[in-house]
Amino acid sequence: MDKRSIIYSTLALAIMVIVGAGSVYFFKESTVNVPPEQADTHTEEILKTPPDASLKSLEVIGTSVEGRDIEVYRFGTGKTQLLFVGGIHGGYEWNSVLLAYAFIDYFTEHPENIPQNVTISIIPSANPDGVYRVLGVVGRFHLEDVDLTSAQAPGRFNAHTVDLNRNFDCKWKPKSMWQGKEVSAGTEAFSEPEARTIRDYVLAQRPDAVVFWHSQSNAVYASECTKGILPATRTLMQTYATASGYKPVETFDAYPVTGDAEGWLASIDIPAITVELATHKSIEFEKNQAGVNAVLHYYEEKK
Repeated sequence: MDKRSIIYSTLALAIMVIVGAGSVYFFKESTVNVPPEQADTHTEEILKTPPDASLKSLEVIGTSVEGRDIEVYRFGTGKTQLLFVGGIHGGYEWNSVLLAYAFIDYFTEHPENIPQNVTISIIPSANPDGVYRVLGVVGRFHLEDVDLTSAQAPGRFNAHTVDLNRNFDCKWKPKSMWQGKEVSAGTEAFSEPEARTIRDYVLAQRPDAVVFWHSQSNAVYASECTKGILPATRTLMQTYATASGYKPVETFDAYPVTGDAEGWLASIDIPAITVELATHKSIEFEKNQAGVNAVLHYYEEKK
């Protein structure tokens, strides 16, 4: 049983219990049936199962507050570095984690689709403690605790109850907003180990572009901090949006956001976009495959 099979199966159980889904997006590896009474055990196995030997490379680049690994999967050997990140909001946006693992499988099985001048890095779960919160709740069938509309939605925050996408050094404030509610942004920018892990990896690799997967606004958002939208960011947004069919949106204005990861990347001149899935229920793989492949083609032509 490989790590991704366990994750697929356990998250599939989460889907069915939390949202009552009648159908779940399965890949051919996700055939393991996890009995409800074993869900907590399998959650811990996720952290212990050796990686698939067919992967190009896998590296632990940091750990969460509770000591869970933050991993990066790398494909290709080109000089152009593209980074994809899922799960910064953990179990609250579990489908972004599942989407990231789907792309890990996709590039493992189809390395020929990676341009020679490109290296792809995928961080599937930037908030593993938050993912565990939802898997643990589902495993114990505490359905009354599962409320994806609540400010206390299980798994959105890290184990310090910090919203990690408010903990980066772009207009950082100790309190920020989420859906009109005040949330903790930490004691200072990069106070949280998960945010520091992303920061350190970005500074070491200096990716040419970064894509974050979230849910559920059904759009692709550009990033900016204090200098406006970078021209390369606008191109990245349009490329992904046009191919995928998501609506391109230059500015998120539903409520004020400070300390977001994408804004911090803009502040250090790295183009970054936020891809918001349409719901909390599905990964919309075909749409995102089209978006990712369009981005790969753009950077292939750009060499």
